[in-house]
Amino acid sequence: MVSTTDGRLKAHEYGAKDVRGRFVRRDAAFRNWITADGSPGPSGEGGFKAEAGRYHLYISAACPWAHRTRIYRHLKGLDGMISMSITHWFMGMEGWTFEPGEGVVPDTVNGARRIYDLYQAAAPGYEGRFTVPILWDRDRGTIVSNESSEIIRMFNTAFDGVGATPGDYYPEAHRAEIDLLNARIYDTLNNGVYKSGFATTQEAYEEAVFPLFETLDWLEERLSRQRYLVGDSVTEADWRLFPTLVRFDPVYVGHFKCNLRRIIDYPNLWGYTRELYQWPGVRETVDFEHIKRHYYESHRSINPHGIVPAGPVLDFDAPHGRGG
Repeated sequence: MVSTTDGRLKAHEYGAKDVRGRFVRRDAAFRNWITADGSPGPSGEGGFKAEAGRYHLYISAACPWAHRTRIYRHLKGLDGMISMSITHWFMGMEGWTFEPGEGVVPDTVNGARRIYDLYQAAAPGYEGRFTVPILWDRDRGTIVSNESSEIIRMFNTAFDGVGATPGDYYPEAHRAEIDLLNARIYDTLNNGVYKSGFATTQEAYEEAVFPLFETLDWLEERLSRQRYLVGDSVTEADWRLFPTLVRFDPVYVGHFKCNLRRIIDYPNLWGYTRELYQWPGVRETVDFEHIKRHYYESHRSINPHGIVPAGPVLDFDAPHGRGG
């Protein structure tokens, strides 16, 4: 990410460090909601009505948080309703940019060169985090939200009345269970890989990495009894977990020192990951070139020479053995 200091851009990583060397992720700043009728959502202001062609999604194909929104955009059939731009994989002194490169989709809405420019357009002088994803409103010329967990909830239901694909991944009957799963998985796994990888003391690293693998062990046992995290149907909990699992062996095992075990060492988790990868249209949302090059070449404090490892060799298309 980037922030301003005396008018200049200054590079930062994903969050701050506390006095014990622990990674601390800052909260998202834009928390408005798109709703079916434009009424206010759980946070922010109203006026953001679900309309085809009104909104634009900015993502990085490398970022797991942005990956969630890309998956939901596809699952809910919003590809033709919500346009999308994809940043370059490299995040350097200017943060995420739209420098030309394979897999980059330029900003055709605002003509921005950097994600930073979009935040300045929405809130001149803004000095918070300049992150993806961003959900942009063309009509009002501003950011609706930059919180991935809330964007996927909007995509899940807000556009149902204007032609979204049927399917509720946050069914009311299972919301309490999904919320509990999300809370543990976010703290110890989705964010746990970052807490492990960006730790700057041994204490902080061990404080993160052991609970991370306790959660993987717990998920492995849970998936030995049922097909998905909440019984026999795919829910939000599965799609929030998947972007972390698909990056785990290619990146987090080596780059973030999450190396007690690999996902391929967990029979149920590995089959589950392959099944979700093979879900119609989902493999097209996964860009391993962007994923590996971003982490290994952008994080020079962890990997000073920017060497991208050749492996591991993984077959996500192998039969998953989890039913039809």
